[in-house]
Parts: sequence; structure tokens; C-alpha cells
Amino acid sequence: MARPLKPLADLIYEAGVLSKVRRSGWWLAGEDRPESVAEHSFRAALIAFVLADMEGADPERAAAMALFHDLHEARVLDMHKVGQRYADWDKAEGRAIREQLEGLPRGLKSKITSLKSDFQDAGTREAVIVRDADHLECLVRAREYQAAGNPQVGDWITNSRKRLKTKSAKSLAAQCLRTGPQDWWEGLKKRIMED
Repeated sequence: MARPLKPLADLIYEAGVLSKVRRSGWWLAGEDRPESVAEHSFRAALIAFVLADMEGADPERAAAMALFHDLHEARVLDMHKVGQRYADWDKAEGRAIREQLEGLPRGLKSKITSLKSDFQDAGTREAVIVRDADHLECLVRAREYQAAGNPQVGDWITNSRKRLKTKSAKSLAAQCLRTGPQDWWEGLKKRIMED
């Protein structure tokens, strides 16, 4: 019997909404066009993969967990910490993801549910690493906004750094703070000019 594909197509389209949902905490720091949840999730997944490899954990599981960690925000949007004080945010997130996964093939639903539960409980090495990746991505984004002239993001850098748990994330954060957001292409630019 063929799997019903409509719920899968629906999930793929719904995930696309994340490219339009802005990370609202940055508005408090004065950013008019903050990154989208999709942008954040992509780089958090990349960071999670790298950190898991550095920590001897499962990079694929960590990356997948990071990829899905904010999927619910396609329905409930992103709410900064100030706004979360006034709503039962955990309940809203839980309901959203349960409804998002309704109708998916049982095996896939089970895998995504496991990733989301693991992230929420932070009970495995990969979950701790993904939380670090989430915070490190925030630190890196704040550093980019700071380099672009936003003086109000210092608290985001400080607070994100304080939340890091793994040795690898702390070391990588220190290096990211010593490295300018545009440094990556300086050597490349020089090579291109020499060609």
C-alpha cells in the first residue's frame, strides 16, 4: 500500500513558512529585518553537526534535531523571552508540533517526535550539543549585527556565551568572537585578485 503523500507535501510547504517568520528577539535589539527562523535553523544545524563531531557524538542526529527544533514556529511564530512571560509557551509549542505531525507516516512521525522530545528534555549528548548550537548561532548572529553597527546586541553575545555547556562550544564561541564576520573571505579575496 502506498504511503499517503499529501501530509508530507503539507509539511514541506509548511516548513517554508519558517523563511518568513522573523526571530523576534532581535527587534528588541533594534534590528528592523532580523534573520528568519529558517536561516537560524539552517546555521544551527550546521553548527550542531560540527560540535557533535568535535564532541564525539552523532553529528547526523544532532543536525537533524537542530533542523526540527523550531518547526513549531511555522504555526506559533517566534516569541521573544519577554513575550513568553505572558503565555504558556511550552503548551503552545507542544500542541503545534503534535498537529504538524498528524497524518505523517508512523515511522517518520516517531523519528521527528523523538528528536523534538530529546531536544526538550536535553537528556542526551546530542541534545546538549544542539542547545549549544542554538545559543552559538545566536552569538554569531549577534556578532554579525554588532559588526554591522548595532551596539545593542552585547547582552545577546554575553548571555548566549554563558549558556554554553560543552568545551567545544565554548572554544568555538571564543574563536568566533576573535574572528570578524567578514574574515572568512579576506584570504579568498586576495587569491582571487592574484589570479
